[in-house]
Amino acid sequence: MAQERKPVTTVKLQKMKASNEPIAMVTAYDFLSARLADEAGVDMILVGDSLGNVIQGQESTLPVTLDEIIYHTKMVTRAVKSAFVIADMPFMTYHGSLDHTLHNAGRIMREGLAKGIKLEGGEELAPAVKALTLAGVPVIGHLGLTPQSVHVIGGYRVQGKNSEQARKMLKDAKALQEAGAIAVVLELITEELAEWITNQLSIPTIGIGAGASCDGQVLVFHDMLAYDPDDRRKKFVKVYAEVGRAIRDGFGDYVNDVKSRKFPSESHGFKGDNEVLQYLYGSTLK
Repeated sequence: MAQERKPVTTVKLQKMKASNEPIAMVTAYDFLSARLADEAGVDMILVGDSLGNVIQGQESTLPVTLDEIIYHTKMVTRAVKSAFVIADMPFMTYHGSLDHTLHNAGRIMREGLAKGIKLEGGEELAPAVKALTLAGVPVIGHLGLTPQSVHVIGGYRVQGKNSEQARKMLKDAKALQEAGAIAVVLELITEELAEWITNQLSIPTIGIGAGASCDGQVLVFHDMLAYDPDDRRKKFVKVYAEVGRAIRDGFGDYVNDVKSRKFPSESHGFKGDNEVLQYLYGSTLK
């Protein structure tokens, strides 16, 4: 029997950065996917607002609500024994007053039982990060392609391709670190910039489409397992299993068996005893 892993903590994540041990992170949105990820040895699980895209079928993450994040976080934390569970703060739930931000983060921690929260943005969010940290909420930042700002940045494009953007992103990362962030997600930025930022920070960087120099990597559950067999493959995603095709084939086989009366067979049914048959039908059935 495999030895049970100790829970991943903020201290453990910092030690992984210091010892150059890569951090493996995935998204999960329900009990079973979280349990499987945890049992596989994933270090961190993100209950991402990407659920808007992959669970709800939305075009962006913007429609996801705080109640929906809490609902899915409850399912994930109920399943996880070791991984460090982080939940996204949805669009416009952390851009008002500090009281507003603290209240919303508190709900995620208290009701969803998350270990921390993630928010998108840079230096402008430093006061919120500091306030959350002082309140006992571990915070992960998110820079580069920030999906909640997709309409501002002009679509899903690689970020940090010029010197101005690069300098701004490093400044943002340092501001988040100084405010108390425990890690920073770097999404869809150039490999050179990701390496530069990673080397400048004392907290871990978690990359997605940011190359191999980050301290860790994160992928969306549905992307890495090809849950949608017809989805266009993203360049930065490695597919580890063709789950969607297997599920669709399984449904197809089931439909064919039902239509041809191959299912259920005799082995899938239950027989009553003669007393019950006599009561129901007035005679036993052969």
